[in-house]
Amino acid sequence: MTAIEVRPATEFADVAALVGPKKPTSNVCFCLSYRIGSRENQALRGPARADRVRELCREDPPPGVIAYLEGEPVGWAALHPRRETSFARNRLIPHVDDLDVWSLWCIRVRPGHRKQGISHALVDGAVAYARERGAPAVEAYPVDNEGEKVNLTMAYVGTRRLFEKAGFEKAADTGSVLDGFPRVLMRLDLTGTSQKA
Repeated sequence: MTAIEVRPATEFADVAALVGPKKPTSNVCFCLSYRIGSRENQALRGPARADRVRELCREDPPPGVIAYLEGEPVGWAALHPRRETSFARNRLIPHVDDLDVWSLWCIRVRPGHRKQGISHALVDGAVAYARERGAPAVEAYPVDNEGEKVNLTMAYVGTRRLFEKAGFEKAADTGSVLDGFPRVLMRLDLTGTSQKA
């Protein structure tokens, strides 16, 4: 099996292929909803959304990581220091402590490439990148679906099981519900101490 390579999302065209609209004038999320403030997010329309993502790809750190299979972008994970995302002010997602954690909040696998381990590679690659950048911990806010099927449109947050397989532990309950399932705060400590709920 060909190895999946995960790299920082610095290539706008690859990000657009994974989370951008099919028509440039569409107002799809483009994975900006949690990354920028809600006022700016609401104001950006059509091509302006793409322009903003293009800017983010040039920033350090970029807006996430991308999984490549034989050079083709096949998966996306949004990852950034929590303090620079809307999770810093989100009332439904608690703060476990004052650590400058990184948030991992969106995982997308391109249709035709699912069930090939790409989600797992994305989580592992995102964690490796955050560790390399000095993050003390990585948080995710997946659904706790207890094995039940999650609507594909809502599956972008991942499942508790996906993160548990990557070594994350439940650190807190949240006030957020998605597709009828409660979301939990999962945490992977990168400093050697553990935070269990």
